[in-house]
Amino acid sequence: MKQPAVYILTNKKHGTLYTGVTSNLVERIYKHKHNQVRSFAAKYGCKNLVYYEVYEDMLTAIAREKQIKAGSRSDKIKLIEKTNPEWKDLFHEICG
Repeated sequence: MKQPAVYILTNKKHGTLYTGVTSNLVERIYKHKHNQVRSFAAKYGCKNLVYYEVYEDMLTAIAREKQIKAGSRSDKIKLIEKTNPEWKDLFHEICG
């Protein structure tokens, strides 16, 4: 199912953070988890989905991704902990 989304991955609680954007969140996270994406996330083992936001259109999602990336690490941690204080992997949640 195509639905624009912004997401944050990590390798562990308070570990390395990776922010990305996609048109298919489930497929993209699956690819991250199975090392099918060559990226910063793969290099640092960021496979746990700890935050995501869904959007109606890709332009809005891209703008939000840029906004999140421009923020500090502290801002990203606050964003994650606002909805996911335990830093649980949310992959199964998005799979339905």
